[in-house]
Order: sequence, then structure tokens, then C-alpha cells
Amino acid sequence: MGSDALQALVEQLAEELRRSVVLDDPLVRFICSSRHFGDEDPVRIRSLLQGRADSEVIRYVLDQGVARWSKPGYIEGRDDLGLLARYCVPLRTHGHLLGLLMVVSADKTLTPQETDAIAQAAPAIAAQMYAEHLAAGTEETGTQELLLALVGASPAERSAAQRRLLDRGLLPDAPHSVVSVVQLAPSHEPPGQVEVALRGSLERFRQTRSAHGILAVTAEWAILLQLSDQPLSQRELTEQSTQIVEALATYLDASAAPVLGIGGRQNGVADAWTSHEQALVAARAARRMPHLKGIGDWEELGEFAVLLQLPDRFLNETLLPRPLRALREATGGQRLEETLRCFLEHAGSIPRTAEALQIHRTSLYYRLRQIQEVTGLDLDSGADRLTLHLGLRIQELLAPRGDSTTV
Repeated sequence: MGSDALQALVEQLAEELRRSVVLDDPLVRFICSSRHFGDEDPVRIRSLLQGRADSEVIRYVLDQGVARWSKPGYIEGRDDLGLLARYCVPLRTHGHLLGLLMVVSADKTLTPQETDAIAQAAPAIAAQMYAEHLAAGTEETGTQELLLALVGASPAERSAAQRRLLDRGLLPDAPHSVVSVVQLAPSHEPPGQVEVALRGSLERFRQTRSAHGILAVTAEWAILLQLSDQPLSQRELTEQSTQIVEALATYLDASAAPVLGIGGRQNGVADAWTSHEQALVAARAARRMPHLKGIGDWEELGEFAVLLQLPDRFLNETLLPRPLRALREATGGQRLEETLRCFLEHAGSIPRTAEALQIHRTSLYYRLRQIQEVTGLDLDSGADRLTLHLGLRIQELLAPRGDSTTV
């Protein structure tokens, strides 16, 4: 919610115009609003009741490019969204987008006198927003620097950051910690918008019923450290991560391609750096493995947690075992590879593999003999099975979605 000073400035402009005025942040999230003048629409009413606009409305407004506007303009209404046209003024200071000043004008017929009044009021509103932004930013910057030191490479800096975070009451001395990392691909969003979107998507998790957290945010990535009296459950972390990724999809265009990695659950502040390292690996998994749908969890990665610590230059076709490459190149190689994968996933059980593939056991035995002939390996050998199974796992990592940013 906006401060009393911002509320007074918005009310003053609305009374002069005799029109409804709304002040939103750069993510089209509600800050404050004037009283109604009979021009309210369903979007305005829902925003007042819910404290925010619907995701579809937010995406529609952002798709108009308002974050890039250098001057005021009209946002077209949308009957299906319950949105009347609005005159939108981007509020900027030193090129930084602070917020969006919206004046409802269903017929887009603001007079020159009205637009002049808005133009005269906008600088004072922007100045007040900037002052509040600076006040909040100073504290955030200090906290961010401590968090980066806490998860950094230097044990001495980690120890010092831990003491300062606890002494200042920025974090509780709780026994359980977990770090989540969000990474974005380079996008077409205007400067500053990405950082605002990351902060807006994560800030609700700085304080929950289960945990207390702090953030570090840049224009490409974000870190969220959470401390709690009880370990956060996998279900809670998955739901949280899904909400973050969905929020980013609302605030940013598809080119941002966000991925999120959840680190292992560790012991208190002192071991947060370990969770951070694991979260980076989990985020790399989310980038390389499409079936994870943008969210990787260290504790669910299994053997991939080891493989993904190899440098990118080694994660290529040459890492595949020669027998597996021979199988892929053989006649009917795809069918044989699928058979092999199913056989290994079912721990070499003939009945369960045949049932899963929906083929007769005789057909399965025939395929397995073919696999052994092509690969030269013995499927009764644990070492040979491990070679093939590991090769299949590596193969899953060789079609990356994009480059990851190192945090």
C-alpha cells in the first residue's frame, strides 16, 4: 500500500479531474487509489478488493509496452477483461521507472486542461515515490551484500556475514535453512524491469507462516534464503517455486525463460552456502531438462546432481559410452534404446519390463539379445548395466534449453 503522502497526492489530482486515479508499481500492482467518481470498472473494483489486478490484466497492460513508454498514452479498454480505457503516465526519475499513474477515461476524451493537470501533478508523485524508493533501497542493499557474502566462497566472509545478519535481527537463529535460486535468460525487457519483476515475484516469501527469508536480486538472477524451525517440506517448496515461476511469466515476456533451483535442506545459517551451491546445480538441471518444467530440486536430482557438476564443455556427445553410441546408430536403435531404458528402470525385471512395454516376454528376450550383440556388453553384469544406465542419464542432459547464468 502507498504512503499517506502518496495517497494525498493521488486524491488531490482525482478531485481536480473528477475522475478515478490509480497509482501502480512497474508490475501494475496496486499502490494506492482515489475514491470513485462513477467511472469505476470491474478491474478497478477487483483490484481494490484483492489488493492487486488479475494476472491476465497485468499481462495485457505490460504487453502494451508501458514499461518502455517515454510519454503518456492511452491503454485500450478490454470488455472481456472488464477494463475501461486508461490514460497512463509512466513515472520516471533518472530513467528509472517508478510506477504508472492511471486515470480512467472510458472514451479517451481527456481535455488539454486535464492532461496539463496530470502533467503538473506527475513530478510531485514521482518525487515522493523516488524518496520512498531510496529509503527502502538503502536497507535492501545492505542486506543483499550480507546475503551474497553468506553464500560466497570465503569462510571468513561467511562467518562475518552470519554474525551481522543475526546481530541485526535480519535473520532468526533457526535450525533449518534452504536456498532457492532464480535465473533468467537475456530478455527484451527494458532496463530495471527484470529486477523489479524478480523482487516482486519473490518478496512475498520473505515472511511466511513457516519461514523467515532475505533476498538478493539483480537484473539476471535472484537468491532467496529461508530459515525455519522445521524443515520446509518438498510440497511447500514446490508450491512456492511454482508461484514464483508463474508470477515471472506474468511480469516478463517469454524470452526471459525463468528457471528455479531449490537447494538441499541444511542446518541453519552456517550451512546456507551449501544449499546455495546445490540450488545452482538444481537450476542448471531445470535449464537442461525440459520435463522439470523450469523447477529443479537438489534432493530430487539423484545421479543428475553429480553429472551436472561437470563443466559445460564436457557435457557433449563424447561423454556418452561407446556401446551406447553404437546402439543409437544401429538399425532399430531407437526401439532398442527405449527397451534398454525400460529394462534398466525396472531393475532388470523381465515381467515388469514386458508389461510396461506391452510386448510378449519372448519379444523382450529377443530385443535384449540384440542390445547385447550391438553393445558388446552383458546385461547380467552390474558394471555393464551401470555403464549403459549412466550413459542414458547423460543423454538426457545433452539438449539444453539455454545457457544458465552463474550466481
